[in-house]
Amino acid sequence: MTAANGTTAGNGERATRTGRRPGQSGAREAILTSARARFAEVGFDKTSIRAVATDAGVDPALVHHYFGTKQQLFAAVVELPVDPEATLGIIEGAPLDQLGATILHAVVSVWDSPAGPGVVAAVRSMLGGGDISLARSFVLDIVLERVRLRIAAPDDDGRARVALVATQMIGVLVARKILEVEPVASMPIPELVAAVGPTLQRYLTGEIDLATP
Repeated sequence: MTAANGTTAGNGERATRTGRRPGQSGAREAILTSARARFAEVGFDKTSIRAVATDAGVDPALVHHYFGTKQQLFAAVVELPVDPEATLGIIEGAPLDQLGATILHAVVSVWDSPAGPGVVAAVRSMLGGGDISLARSFVLDIVLERVRLRIAAPDDDGRARVALVATQMIGVLVARKILEVEPVASMPIPELVAAVGPTLQRYLTGEIDLATP
């Protein structure tokens, strides 16, 4: 249906103005605001660049111009200081039987890098600010979804497996970077990977009882 101001709304979509929002900084902030709301409401997977653009009153090309991919847009929304694609590329290239160790090594290397404090601050902000859905979407839909697709089988979609991996990774993050529990906080990465990597690998590809009692 057509509204009085000439915008079109239907099928649950919000009404939008035609044309681009004037002012570059205003458009960028509008896109971020719309993206945050969309990601929080429906998650990463169900959010589209077109829907974000519609909510912000801009052309989808402008979203790509400012932020690139949907994944990079999400990183901007949660103020990650790094592009997660570099880390995900390392994980995707790992042999299946080395996924657990590779995930841990790649992610902890980012935490321990100069960008690490910014990453931890972003996690704190998502959790402390009540953006639990954003934090969950980041962990499951961005960091671990590609892993899930690699391990999925006809009788096991891998969701429980990657959720178990998430619990372990969150525990390591809290112990190493937030609570600074020793000796985990200062443990060299190879030692940490040797200790925790096999558990992640078992969650991903090993025998675990997922039957409902």
